[in-house]
Amino acid sequence: MRLVLIGWGAIGTEVARLLAARGAPVDLVAVAVRDVSRQLPHAVITSPAELASLRPDLVVEVAGRAAVMPWGEAALAAGADFAPASTSAFAEAGVLDHLQAIARAHRRQILIPPGALGGIDALSAAARLPLAQVTHEVTKPALAWRGTKAETLCDLGGLTAPHCFFEGSARQAAQQFPQNANVAMITALAGLGPDATTLRLIADPAATANRHRVLATGDFGRMEITLDNLALAHNPKSSALTALSLVRLIENRANPVVI
Repeated sequence: MRLVLIGWGAIGTEVARLLAARGAPVDLVAVAVRDVSRQLPHAVITSPAELASLRPDLVVEVAGRAAVMPWGEAALAAGADFAPASTSAFAEAGVLDHLQAIARAHRRQILIPPGALGGIDALSAAARLPLAQVTHEVTKPALAWRGTKAETLCDLGGLTAPHCFFEGSARQAAQQFPQNANVAMITALAGLGPDATTLRLIADPAATANRHRVLATGDFGRMEITLDNLALAHNPKSSALTALSLVRLIENRANPVVI
């Protein structure tokens, strides 16, 4: 399977490393970066216009929400499936509808990875019947929220107990905390949608891992899913499971057995 990665940051490099280490039946034909002078162990492209000539089967975005629209358009039009990791881009009105129209026209798929979250298959299945409520709590070590709007909402360095500094819709969270709320949009897309899904962001000075807790009720019953994810060793703001979920998605597109 011919793969193109959009982005070569902490997640992208870990995905490529894991695919190589696992001997996945994947040919990483190119990596898209902004700086063409960077020395990479793979062919480099810088423009969405270069995708078509590579004949990719799958294009995976790990470059940030601004990359989702231009690279998604180009990937789908080039006959490739498109997997965006920066799902917070879908908080912007019309983005997902626009890409869906291109996917239909070219008979391709937009693949939403679960990111740092588990149980999305169960939530999506439960949503086949009416859902009453979905709440997603994201708890991280207090200092892991540095560099985000959380710094203006509370004293991250002075906290002595868990503090919820944001509660609102998944759409609002994705707009205000794009680097930390990708999973909220995934939860929303699987369940009640971005405006009816409640997101709570919590800074905990005693936390040692990134915790995701999803609670849902509806005609199916009740579910509660909790994950404590360790961060990438070289990027404390990203969960290792985010990279692992992308590796699983890529391997599922290439392997004869899919779980």
